[in-house]
Amino acid sequence: MIELEGPEKRREVGKGKFYITTAIDYVNAPPHLGHLYEKLCADVLARFHRLKGEDVFFLTGTDENASKNEKAAKEAGISVKEFVDRNAQKFIELCKVFNISNDDFIRTTEERHKRVAQLVFKKLFDKGDIYKGVYEGFYCVGCEEFKTKKDLVDGKCPEHGEVEWIKEENYFFRASKYEKQILELIEKGNFIIPKRWRNEILQRLRENGLKDISISRKGVGWGIVTPIDKEHRIYVWIDALVNYISALGYPDGELYKKFWPADVHLIGKGVNWFHSVIWPALLLALGVELPKVILVHGYITLEGEKLSKSKGKVVDPFELAQKYQIDAIRYYLLKEVPFGGDGDFSEKRLVEKVNNELVANLGNFIHRTLSFVWKEFNGEVPKPGKFDEKDEEFITLFKEVEEKVGRKLEN
Repeated sequence: MIELEGPEKRREVGKGKFYITTAIDYVNAPPHLGHLYEKLCADVLARFHRLKGEDVFFLTGTDENASKNEKAAKEAGISVKEFVDRNAQKFIELCKVFNISNDDFIRTTEERHKRVAQLVFKKLFDKGDIYKGVYEGFYCVGCEEFKTKKDLVDGKCPEHGEVEWIKEENYFFRASKYEKQILELIEKGNFIIPKRWRNEILQRLRENGLKDISISRKGVGWGIVTPIDKEHRIYVWIDALVNYISALGYPDGELYKKFWPADVHLIGKGVNWFHSVIWPALLLALGVELPKVILVHGYITLEGEKLSKSKGKVVDPFELAQKYQIDAIRYYLLKEVPFGGDGDFSEKRLVEKVNNELVANLGNFIHRTLSFVWKEFNGEVPKPGKFDEKDEEFITLFKEVEEKVGRKLEN
């Protein structure tokens, strides 16, 4: 595996800046292949923009303030702090093992994040965009999301099953105030890519509108306490979204001034609503410039079912790394899964892809080339002579392919 230098040495000052983020991951269980896939996609874009000479900042991290972490820690018989520390380390290790070139790793239990989350809450409250009310309805712990009847299938969450009926005092964010602006934002351009996920959000907005959302939970024992009421903790999704600016030192940090707005938020389709609707609403309320693109990928399935920690449908990426070369796994996931759609994982298919494409084609080509150089030129690459017409045609073709690939990565 190639060892990368530190991010401060990797980053190059060039033609401009490029800020890319992944969603941050829940730490209620170890990483699975879906987490790795998202980081790989972001890694490819980050590396591409570095090759262009741009100043890149690539952020990933962990979402550690969810109530599901409190529940999982209790089941494990350890403190919540010990639990999240232990599992967060596994996500950090995932990045190292698979050569992910992230420049920072944000944990939502860090003080730098807590400070910004509380600051954002206070700003919204002072502006009058937060008010106290009572929520009564369904709640899915797996999604960490309040649900309506329309969201449920046979009374259950489509992804996590059972939901709870709760009635509690909450603080609410006036998201409805920003519905028109968000609808116009999504309708007029390429804010959400691919188009299928843009259309999904537009349909939901047009059918249901944008309602005010709970921004706190009362009576939970884990999470960031609100700055205005110590009985309430900031609702995990609001807290989590703030990571994209807390890692940069919002509102006056040098990284924030340099890299915000984000060029790409790369996320899974399951969190599209929060990133494409709720996050822009919060930023509009704060008077902060919006991210440029929400880039949405599908799920990796296992035998046709979504990878799920809670359902035991997982592929351990660390076990794969013990059996196969890192670059082979990276190649397979990026080649096999169509971006924006779902892709099914098969270890048998991984082996076939590596043997038939990497070994038989690319590997064989490299072997024959190096063997020829070694045999005919004593292992030293000779200086090229004068290019003939065929050489020039090949160089032109190569440049055209390079430009074509670049355009596709930019799009």
